[in-house]
Amino acid sequence: MNMRSSSLRVTLLHPFSLADFPDELPAGAYEVLIQEQLLCGQGFETYQRTATHITVPGRGDRAGWMELHMISERDLNEALSRDQGPTETNNHSEAALSPQEDLK
Repeated sequence: MNMRSSSLRVTLLHPFSLADFPDELPAGAYEVLIQEQLLCGQGFETYQRTATHITVPGRGDRAGWMELHMISERDLNEALSRDQGPTETNNHSEAALSPQEDLK
């Protein structure tokens, strides 16, 4: 069985939560580790994700340690989407109105 691993760093600007994780996690940079298994088809090769982990700084008596937690790709993508949601307030001025709204 051929496996490969890769990692990426994600940055979340707001505190976030993940399913199956008891506490809210603070904003910051997190390393995500991805494991994939090679699948051989008829004339082609592809990789299927078998595990996704996120490193989380330890707290309390585990401060200074890094903990590795298994998460789903879906949960990670949802947390990233929530973090990138609208954060700015729309302040519309007269100059920002379209010509059609100006005629009202």
